[in-house]
Amino acid sequence: MNAPRRKGSSLGLSFRLAWRNIWRQKRRTWLTALAMIFSNVLLVFMISLQFGSYEMMINNTLRMFSGQVQIQYEGYQDSPKMRLVVNDIRNLASEIRDKFPTASVAARANAFVLVSSEERSFGTQLVGVEPGYENGISSIPGLLTDGRYLGDTNAPEVVIGSVMARNLKVKTGDELTFLGSGRDGSFAAGVLEVVGIFSSGSQDMDRSLAEIPLGYFQDAFAMQAGGHVIALAVDELGKIPEMSGSLEATIGEHKGLVVLDWEALMPGLKQAIQADMTSAWFMYAVLIVLVAFSVLNTQLMSVLERTREFGVIMALGIKPRRLALLVLLETFLMALVGLLIGMLLGALVSGYFAHAGFAYPGMDELAAKFNMPPVIYPALDPLSIMLGPAVVFIFCLFAAIYPAMKLYGLRPVAAMRAV
Repeated sequence: MNAPRRKGSSLGLSFRLAWRNIWRQKRRTWLTALAMIFSNVLLVFMISLQFGSYEMMINNTLRMFSGQVQIQYEGYQDSPKMRLVVNDIRNLASEIRDKFPTASVAARANAFVLVSSEERSFGTQLVGVEPGYENGISSIPGLLTDGRYLGDTNAPEVVIGSVMARNLKVKTGDELTFLGSGRDGSFAAGVLEVVGIFSSGSQDMDRSLAEIPLGYFQDAFAMQAGGHVIALAVDELGKIPEMSGSLEATIGEHKGLVVLDWEALMPGLKQAIQADMTSAWFMYAVLIVLVAFSVLNTQLMSVLERTREFGVIMALGIKPRRLALLVLLETFLMALVGLLIGMLLGALVSGYFAHAGFAYPGMDELAAKFNMPPVIYPALDPLSIMLGPAVVFIFCLFAAIYPAMKLYGLRPVAAMRAV
């Protein structure tokens, strides 16, 4: 019964000694702690801002056209052939809307055609959409710079990008003809009235995308009520895994269909985020290393100025291992102060901007051009709050290893003679 009490008493004594020792030089301790606090506040805010910008980037990129989840025929994503269709696509989309009332759902069909004006011809992607539901999936209906969006699902009308309009030298009210291949191998052709022109901010999309009503598309391309994609969008990205699982169960009776989330639809977007995070952590590493060297300097000075004291203690029979652990414990307590205060202040700063929003100078004009929110809202969650400070805490502990190891080479007599 006595041994546990002696161990607990020894541990408590070590904590008291360590806490007392770090406040011997209050100014030096506070300067080191403030360096950790500043770095932790900065890391919490910057990481939260990054996570928030990534979420906004993902949402706005997917909201531009593709949606967050798509239902397709297996293999269509890698090889978009006309014959790989989702049968009775509008009824299936309606069934999904009934089962997922909080999600936006729209059916689509795709074809590559030659589109011509009176003066020029260009190849383009022609997309058949449901005019009444496309607004919930894509931001294109809100990016019109001239005219209106599609109305009647069977009307021979088209909405094109601003670059395409310039290349074809057409404006709203003009007519375009298209020529392509139908599902059954027949020629698909028609005359379309340009009712709207959009500007998405993406040169590729504005040059190579045109939208027509899905009903007209199905008639022109002999689709027989088929289509190629059912696109879905939800309010929160975190709901996607659960929704994907439920969708797979819903389409289970439809052979050949697959559910693809945004990572499968746009792998380049995920890679871009990973590359940005990697480059950001190179900058963060510089800050963390500087703080670690500050801790190393503080603890090394603390050990050197207590050389005679350590010599006397070692002469009394205390082993270097105990003294090294004491130095590490001092670093642990000092880093813990910086961790807790830094996390608290960082969470308060990030929480304020998560409510009020954060904007760079000139961001309003840029955001309006791309139909994006004018501010970024930091993503405040346990990971964004703890990730940066935890790395700083670990590096500070590693920085204390060298001062602690110096005690193993200390000789009591020589140490007591040190000036």
